[in-house]
Formats: sequence, C-alpha cells, structure tokens
Amino acid sequence: MRRFLAFLLLLVPTSAFAQAPVYLKAEAVDAVARAEIDKQRLVGVAVVVLDKGEIAWAKGYGFADREAVVAVDPATTQFRWASIAKPVTAVAALQLVEKGRLDLDADVRSYVPEFPDKGVKITPRQLLCHQGGIVHYANGEVLRIAKEYDVEHPFADVVTALDMFKMSPLIARPGERFSYSTHGYILLSAVVERAGKERYADQVRERIAGPLGMTSFRPDYQWEEIPNRAVGYMRHEGMVDRRPDELVHDVSWKLGGGGFTSTATDLARFGVGLLQRKLVSEETERLMWTVNKPVDPQGAKPYGYGFFVIERPDGTKLVGHDGSQEKARTGLVLDLANRRGIAVMTNSEWADAMSLAMHLLDAIK
Repeated sequence: MRRFLAFLLLLVPTSAFAQAPVYLKAEAVDAVARAEIDKQRLVGVAVVVLDKGEIAWAKGYGFADREAVVAVDPATTQFRWASIAKPVTAVAALQLVEKGRLDLDADVRSYVPEFPDKGVKITPRQLLCHQGGIVHYANGEVLRIAKEYDVEHPFADVVTALDMFKMSPLIARPGERFSYSTHGYILLSAVVERAGKERYADQVRERIAGPLGMTSFRPDYQWEEIPNRAVGYMRHEGMVDRRPDELVHDVSWKLGGGGFTSTATDLARFGVGLLQRKLVSEETERLMWTVNKPVDPQGAKPYGYGFFVIERPDGTKLVGHDGSQEKARTGLVLDLANRRGIAVMTNSEWADAMSLAMHLLDAIK
C-alpha cells in the first residue's frame, strides 16, 4: 500500500506554483527528476527551477513524512539548509564590507576578542574562503569548553557558540591551504554580529530573508515549534528507516555554518536574489565568485567567498553550494550568464542532492 501511495504522490504536483503559466521545459525537468529520484531511491524531494532570473517551476515528490503519508510540497515543507547557510553568512559579511563596517583584512579578534589568540592573525577574508586554519569536525583536535550556562539555550548566541571549538588548535597557518570548516563560518557569523552591531540572525532576516520574501526562513531551533518540518530518513543495511528524534542533534550552535531551515521555494528565492543582484553589488559579486587560491594549492577546492565556483569546459560559470546534515541533503546551483538555477532539498540522508541539481540544470538549457 505504501509503495502505491508513493507512486501516486510522484504523479500529483504538490507545488503552490501549479496554477502558474505553463513552463515549457517542465516535462523534461520532471522526467529527469523522476529518473534520478528513482535511481537514488529517495523518500521525499522538493525541486524548484529558476529560469530568466525567476522561479519558473516547482514540484514536490514523495513524502515529507512517509509514515503519516504527508506529501512533500516545495512551498510548505520545511527542510534544513545545512551548509547552504554558508553563502548566507558570506553575503551578510560582504554587505557590511560594502557599508564600510567590516574590514576583510582585519584580525578577527578585533571584532571578537573572546576568540583566543592563536599566535597568528586570522582574517574574515580567510574565513570566507576556508583558509583560516580553523578545525572542521574530524580533521583535527576539537576542544570544547565544558561549563554551565545561566541561560536555557546559550548557543543561540553566536559568540557563546564559539565555546564549542575555540580552544582547538589551528590545523594550518591562515592562508596556507584550503580546509573546509563549518567552525570557521561560525566564527565569521560572530564577526558579522559584532561588526553589524546587531544579532547575526536579525541581520540576516533584515538584509536577506526579508527583502527577498523568504517568509519561512528561520534558525533551526529544536526547542521551537516549526510547522511542516520534514521527517528525516536514513539508510542502513539496505533498509530505509525514519530517523528517531533522539538522534537528531541540535544545530543552533552552528547557525552561520549550517543552522537554518526553510521551504525549497525560499531557498530558490535566495537564488533569485543572487541572480537579480538584489543583495550585493556587481563588484562584490566578482569577489564572491572568484576562486581564491591558497599558498599551497594541493587539495584546494574551487571556492570563492561562501560559494563553490565551477568553470565548465564550454566556459559556463556555475556557482552554488550543497549541504549535508541529519534529516537533509540540499543543493543550490546557479548558471550566472544564463540566469538559471536549481534548488533541491530532500529528507533522504544518503542523497546526492548536488548531482540531482546538476542533472536538472542540464535539462533546462
């Protein structure tokens, strides 16, 4: 019965855009989405297509909650953004640079003296391109401060959240090599808070989410009631199981590196804001989407300021980011010259969301 219901849900559009003008490439996109979802055996997926700089088409596939037979709807189902939070933090930081309130080459400790002196200067510029030498999850020793706090949810404060890693030794000299770090972006969010003289989450809401109409976008606080959250699914020994609530970690402490949630259409609205240059200037765009090469190029990824940058053989430049977290895999990819893009969010933890996004982007050429 469950398989039959899943089949029916794949056939029925659940998008709030179902009554919009017909998108001429919808059939091709739908065919690619179905094939890839079937290949990866995903439980629930939301797909949103950007074309000509606008949201052109959206559809949900499968289940937000398989057991309760709740369909995915790209306009209402709430997914974790995971690491696509990093481009948000990058934009917030660069907006402050444009206002003259943040110096990319200053010592981060001039903004956040709570971060310990590591004997070398670490700059916001280095944090933006993952060259700050800050530890990630498993590439070095992570030292957490063990203490009691006098507030119920201390890590909702991005400066206090530094306690989760700030005593950890650096894994490289700043600027020496690329080393992807969520912790580095948590530090960057604290810099944004201090430079902007307002809570980091409030700055993001006021300068990014609000102007773009991202009404569902919010911090993923486990202690808050967030309607329409997608249930997470994990795969083990060939079986797909619902992730128990007790195995879902609180991500409030890493807000700027991977702690937001929204619908897929709001993720797509962030993409629209970038394609339509609503967030930063053209000059800042060039900085944001230019690969920053470290002193030692070995193992370096093509990363700008908060975005991966892909130069295709035909000269097309793609920018975007993916995310991986309990309950979610996400992908956002933008074709800048052609003002196209794809936003993908799924609750299947084994999914290759960026591969799906790239296949879909090829379908709208």
